[in-house]
Amino acid sequence: MSAAIAVTIPLINPNENEARLVAYHTKPGQKVKAGALLATLETTKSTFELTAGKAGYLVGVTAQPGELIKAGATLCYLAESKDWKPPKKEKQTKAVGLPDGLRITQPALQLAQKEKLDLSTLPIGPIITEQQVRAVVAKGSRRENLPVPTIAKEPNSVIVYGAGGHGKAVIDLLRAAGGYTLIGVIDDGRQPGDRVLDSNVLGGENALAAIRAAGCKLALNAVGGIGAMSSRMLIFDKLRNAGFEFPVLIHPSAVVEPNAELGAGAQVFPHAYIGSSARLGIGCIVNTSAVVSHDCVLADYVNLAPGAILAGAVSIGEGTLIGMGATINLNVRIGAGARVGNGATIKGDVPAGGIVRAGAIWPN
Repeated sequence: MSAAIAVTIPLINPNENEARLVAYHTKPGQKVKAGALLATLETTKSTFELTAGKAGYLVGVTAQPGELIKAGATLCYLAESKDWKPPKKEKQTKAVGLPDGLRITQPALQLAQKEKLDLSTLPIGPIITEQQVRAVVAKGSRRENLPVPTIAKEPNSVIVYGAGGHGKAVIDLLRAAGGYTLIGVIDDGRQPGDRVLDSNVLGGENALAAIRAAGCKLALNAVGGIGAMSSRMLIFDKLRNAGFEFPVLIHPSAVVEPNAELGAGAQVFPHAYIGSSARLGIGCIVNTSAVVSHDCVLADYVNLAPGAILAGAVSIGEGTLIGMGATINLNVRIGAGARVGNGATIKGDVPAGGIVRAGAIWPN
């Protein structure tokens, strides 16, 4: 049997451990040169052109356009013969048996399985890296939380749940908005005492009860949910069950018309605009320079990426993600759980769970 190399999915965006296959540019069985374009991938924030690392025949395709594939998974093979067949045990492209909502890189998953870690003990929300798995293996699953700061008893004290990129953005938003005292950060994938900007990680989910008992009742959900909106929704459930409330944050440079309504936990970033009679549900994110025009209705947990523009009377269903620079036309309805790619133009309704690729005009 001739030799072959696997073509794997790279980790394009550190905040997403999977990418969507947009299109193949080489047909199965076709011979390609080194550096030839094989496929186009996209995440919610970027596109990526996957090229051939060596010359060979493209064989053993494991996914079809439109599918989400985890970073590290095999997409296809480059073989010396077009008749080469991949071993069955290597054909699987998606990890099975993962806890619902767990986001983990392929190297981290392989290490966790090698060390026989219970995957259900890993945190839901942040992407679990190989380094974090090594830390769990070295230190064990038990860790001591930091003492709760005494300022937790102040009525304006607040915690931030999530230490990733969106966590940093939320901390900066919190400080720009003013009126609150940040006592620390909660993150299940970081060790107590780690620093996020200049704030301490106090612990993981198991620290919430002590923080609430110390008097802190406000929490900010800084898990953006880009890779899986269910992870952001799960954090809201954890915080709500622990007795926390969710303040609304509005950057001083943003404009929110007086008769607009913002649900608990809404986050409005710099230079965003929310128009007259617009209504936003719980936990919505209106990111930098996004526009929500008059009479728009956003259900709970909608995430508008930077530069997204909604014309008047747009309706967006729960847990939907609108990509950077996307434009939604007047009176359009977008169903729950949909994903609209960067730079897309939406001229008609998108069904629940619908996917519009980056740069597309919908409907075609």
